[in-house]
Amino acid sequence: MSSHENLEEKYGNCPVIKTLEEIGSRWRMTVIHVLREGELRFNELKRATDANSQTLSRVLEELEEKGYVERRVEEASPVAVYYSLTEKGEELHTAFDEIHRWGEKWMQTDDETA
Repeated sequence: MSSHENLEEKYGNCPVIKTLEEIGSRWRMTVIHVLREGELRFNELKRATDANSQTLSRVLEELEEKGYVERRVEEASPVAVYYSLTEKGEELHTAFDEIHRWGEKWMQTDDETA
């Protein structure tokens, strides 16, 4: 058995690896992080994340399909679409808080590199 097979056997069902595979992209993590503030309209999310419309639409659709984000349409004129975290998405708060603490400790800011 190769060392690669040993790693696959050891980590193939690891919850950390599976979670990172599901939410670990830059844009998914960014959208989840921004939505921690509460429900936002598409354009508010677009401004907050600096994602282009196509990327944001794709990411929101993926997160909705996976159960992290819910979409609410208000049929008034003009139509407004709102996004918020589901219970599953909300439960990531503590993980993001820990990532924040780690980042404060270990990631250099622009001020520190100057």
